[in-house]
Amino acid sequence: MPLMLSTAEDGFEAAFTALLAMKREDAPDVDAAVAAIIAEVRARGDAALIELTAKFDRLDLSPETLAFSAGEIEAECARVSPADRAALELAAGRIRAYHERQMPQDARWTDAAGAELGWRWGPVAAAGLYVPGGLASYPSSVLMNAIPAKVAGVERLVISCPTPGGAVNPLVLLAARLAGVDTVYRVGGAQAIAALAYGTATIRPVDKITGPGNAYVAAAKRRVFGRVGIDMIAGPSEILVIADATADPDWVALDLLSQAEHDESAQAILVTDDVAMACKVTAAVEARLRTIERRAIAGASWRDFGAVIVTRDLVEAAALSNRVAPEHLELCVADPEALLPRIAHAGAVFLGHWTPEAIGDYVGGPNHVLPTARSARFSSGLSVMDFLKRTTIARMTPAALAAIGPAAERLAASEGLQAHGASVRARLDRLNREGGA
Repeated sequence: MPLMLSTAEDGFEAAFTALLAMKREDAPDVDAAVAAIIAEVRARGDAALIELTAKFDRLDLSPETLAFSAGEIEAECARVSPADRAALELAAGRIRAYHERQMPQDARWTDAAGAELGWRWGPVAAAGLYVPGGLASYPSSVLMNAIPAKVAGVERLVISCPTPGGAVNPLVLLAARLAGVDTVYRVGGAQAIAALAYGTATIRPVDKITGPGNAYVAAAKRRVFGRVGIDMIAGPSEILVIADATADPDWVALDLLSQAEHDESAQAILVTDDVAMACKVTAAVEARLRTIERRAIAGASWRDFGAVIVTRDLVEAAALSNRVAPEHLELCVADPEALLPRIAHAGAVFLGHWTPEAIGDYVGGPNHVLPTARSARFSSGLSVMDFLKRTTIARMTPAALAAIGPAAERLAASEGLQAHGASVRARLDRLNREGGA
């Protein structure tokens, strides 16, 4: 059974605080192993990459076969059924259209002092996308990572996707083609992250690495950050559903299980102002657990990390949700628009009874790479902005420098930076000798 709480009961605050502090990842300490792998790849390049792929993925490669050939990609894409291809194309089109609207605009203006200021946006030159491999790999993750990069204008876009035992998901390769990926490498793990960050004789280094992975991949991304940019360190999936008496309890149960089935460490939370709804959803979850294929995983998640919280009203429900700052938030209430302004922290919000979180995983349009572990309090999901850099622009006229330069000179002196002040003073002195601007 999940944790059952009510805000009207004594001890709620302590129990809810414990829920927020709950550790949902019990990964071993992999940092030392990852550090050794990265060092090997940096020192021996392709040779280390090939040895590690043979060891961990049971696949023998050579420098020539680290990447899929055009012919191999063509053959795998041909295996995709027309119905699956159509669904993937629909998803790609919707994701692309949504992210095109995120593109920011350059700006230039002249301020009151006569200084010309502004900024311009430009893409990173190269990005590497990590995709978990094997037959369980997710083509939706390819689209969600690669399409924003292409919309941003990234010139070189590569994927690293392990193929353990040679197992290939043709949908992943088709998604890569639809998204405009240049090269797909069949390597994975911490060694793939090292290769993308530092390069080898065959794999050119990139500037940004995005995409989900296991504990080793996450540890490797932490270690290479600074050498390259990364998107985020993602934890187990999360969903919080706020439901009132108008919700369908079976639909809510399915939405909770849609995240619980990801991982035994995933978390599904129901917050409702209706005691009867809490009971109905709990019963519906138990019934549905007997029917889904991943019942063992979902059941463990629901048992160990699930929660059902009864509140006095929906205002209180929104306040609790903000403290959780969930990755996914569903507002399964009669008037979700009225509740939405009260939501301050969530990776993504799904409004109303007809908007299941699962639609956002595939074809909704917004990105499904979202902040977890309460990091929605200070971060956002993946977007075009993750693949762009903002460069600021400034131009001083003689008059503008005369107006604001003395203040810069004074501040430089206050900080003890003589050359800073002198670089401004030299120009001001010339202006004074030549009679002003």
